[in-house]
Amino acid sequence: MDSHQPLAIVFPGQGAQKLGMARDFWEHFLECRAVFDEASQAAGYDLTEVCFEDGARLALTEFQQPAILTAEIAMLTALRAHRGLVAEYFGGHSLGEYTALVAAGVFTLADAVRIVALRGRLMQEAVPAGNGAMTAIIHADLDVDWLREIAAEFAVDVGNYNALDQASLSGLAEDVAAAVAAVKAAPGKRARSITLRVSAPFHSRHMKSVEAPLAEALRAIEHVGAAKAVHVLSNRTGAFHTGSRADLERCLVEQATSTVEWVSCMRELVDRNCRILEVGPGRPLRGFFSSLGVEIESVTSVATTTELNL
Repeated sequence: MDSHQPLAIVFPGQGAQKLGMARDFWEHFLECRAVFDEASQAAGYDLTEVCFEDGARLALTEFQQPAILTAEIAMLTALRAHRGLVAEYFGGHSLGEYTALVAAGVFTLADAVRIVALRGRLMQEAVPAGNGAMTAIIHADLDVDWLREIAAEFAVDVGNYNALDQASLSGLAEDVAAAVAAVKAAPGKRARSITLRVSAPFHSRHMKSVEAPLAEALRAIEHVGAAKAVHVLSNRTGAFHTGSRADLERCLVEQATSTVEWVSCMRELVDRNCRILEVGPGRPLRGFFSSLGVEIESVTSVATTTELNL
């Protein structure tokens, strides 16, 4: 590793969770137990039970979001304490942006846990389970602007622009199915689709009811290190946050209804010649970066930390 090469840490969001996530960190490092204790107190329930034992609750967005955030911060805490990990930049995919903001010192862990628990509940309540859907569209030469045009014809949104060859459609289930059929029927496109296992159409117009209560909750946080957010990527803009608290709150609120501009986020880090490390219970971001021809490292367990050259 070039000693002058900045380190960027990125965090996956929903979909990376698995029962037992971060348990090995909790068992090996006292610092990780402290993270789970603080997060559990903020959430009002035992997050070790949700992460390690309760698959039913871990499948629910309301519990899933604080659980993933807590597991990722616990893993990062161990890496900082025992491997001397120091990063200059942070990013996160969807929910992972909140982990990144905690990692950068913008939000406290307790405040972030309370916010994402509310965010998860609001997202789930916005559309009854089973009524919404998200489907990934995969094509070697994906034209995301063309995909947006198709989506608009069926009142569907591009929820995530994940990689040069992948984006997701988000909306009501029947509308998404119709839009996917139109994409596959387009001459010369030969796109594939994968139905995502999600409980609501995230990052779409159907999340509009999330915005007002989420904005109110963000405004109510007493201490926000907004200036530190210049080191954190915004899913909403695909660029780094400005350092303004008003801009930070606006971007986080709009993130719920807007496309996750992950391709732009990745390019920001690549343009800075960053060494990139993914920290989380899964490693979906590794595949997204590979679409840019960029290899990144991943930590998903205590065992994988030995592979790092720090």
